[in-house]
Amino acid sequence: MEFKTLRPIFKQMFKFAALSCLSFPVLADITLVEGHIRAMPASVPNSAAYLTLANDADRAVRLVGVRTDIAREAQLHRLIEEQGMVKMRSVDGFEIPAHGTLVLSPSGSHIMLLGLKAPLAVAQEVRLELILEPGEPVSVTLPVLKQADAAMQHEHHHHHEGVH
Repeated sequence: MEFKTLRPIFKQMFKFAALSCLSFPVLADITLVEGHIRAMPASVPNSAAYLTLANDADRAVRLVGVRTDIAREAQLHRLIEEQGMVKMRSVDGFEIPAHGTLVLSPSGSHIMLLGLKAPLAVAQEVRLELILEPGEPVSVTLPVLKQADAAMQHEHHHHHEGVH
């Protein structure tokens, strides 16, 4: 076989290798610091997920969506104040700054889980798939906690781990 006939094959292999190198490092640079899903009474069809993600990359990454099997839909939400009232708004994404963190908390931005397919049990483990731009989805597993337990876990983590 001549080199001329192999050139297109080598060219495609190089493109694949280059694209792989661009997307895979992002996956390794986004890590779950802490997180939980709020336990709700069985009669409540929705819940929320709160988490902290760390980005060790040299560039910002955006969280643009979430997939899960436990709910009909997962949406990214932000709390805003309008005319003295706090309201929830769906947003198209959150930036995770280079060498920074994204904090999704009960008093701010969070992930809404709409249309739960079954009630969530305290201590149940729930898998979420975080959709990032650029990069591959990141799978995280979060425990379902009562609000008081979640606050205690959050305070314990910050006190001992020094996360800001």
